[in-house]
Amino acid sequence: MSAIDVSNPGKVLWPETGFTKADLAAYYRGVSGAILPHLGDRPVTLRRFPDGIEGWGWYQTNCRSAPDWLRTAEVRGRGGATFRMCLIETAQALVWAANMAAIELHPLLARTPELDCPTIVVFDLDPGPPADVLDCCEIALELRDRLGQLGLESFAKTTGSVGLHVYVPLNTPARYADTRAFARGLAESLDDPRVVTVQRRSARAGNVLVDWMQNDPMRSTVAPYSVRAVPWPTVSMPVAWTDVADALARRRPELLTFTTETALERLERDGDLFRPVLELEQRLPR
Repeated sequence: MSAIDVSNPGKVLWPETGFTKADLAAYYRGVSGAILPHLGDRPVTLRRFPDGIEGWGWYQTNCRSAPDWLRTAEVRGRGGATFRMCLIETAQALVWAANMAAIELHPLLARTPELDCPTIVVFDLDPGPPADVLDCCEIALELRDRLGQLGLESFAKTTGSVGLHVYVPLNTPARYADTRAFARGLAESLDDPRVVTVQRRSARAGNVLVDWMQNDPMRSTVAPYSVRAVPWPTVSMPVAWTDVADALARRRPELLTFTTETALERLERDGDLFRPVLELEQRLPR
């Protein structure tokens, strides 16, 4: 495997901060020990911004321009379409992605070769202004409690933007039809009047979308420790439920914002809080 040189390393990707392509590659090198287990064997969609976050960006599903040593996976889409998606399995692959200005990494919820068997149920909590991440905190804590009543442990991470993700690890045989139905049923049963479960924009103002539709074979969710293409280089960061409750109690949404620098500091201090998502075996209730 040949070394990857970062071309045009001084290219600024975040104009407000001066954060460059070299900085992005250095961050992904630094976080590689934590992020790679969450990407391993999972086909990844790359969200690329060659001219920085203020330029045109797109989601790249097919793994074009990849070096020969980078493995890919064939993924069946709808209508008979087939995609050859990247597998980001090494620190070298992370640097290659950064060199392609792939700011965000979005893995599927299943691993190769069993791409019809999700290992996770995910709830994406997305606030509609003027609702914010603190509204998401209240709903996430209710969701955690409801899952606990069903005998399921759950884990939270920030989206790196304005919301929260709640993950329910399975790591036991499951099908998307079951995980999707479970996520929908639980989302629609939440008592909070701010919860909406439809994508319609008009319904979301001041509310929180609990998006159960992420539980789909071709839907990908941003990886823990992935950087996000927002005005500052913030990170989708695993957090403890005590962090969620503390931010809510203190009314301090900034406690749930992590930059690449603070994410690395937090990871060094606490380790990978999302490790149980890879290991914990649970089954959906009948």
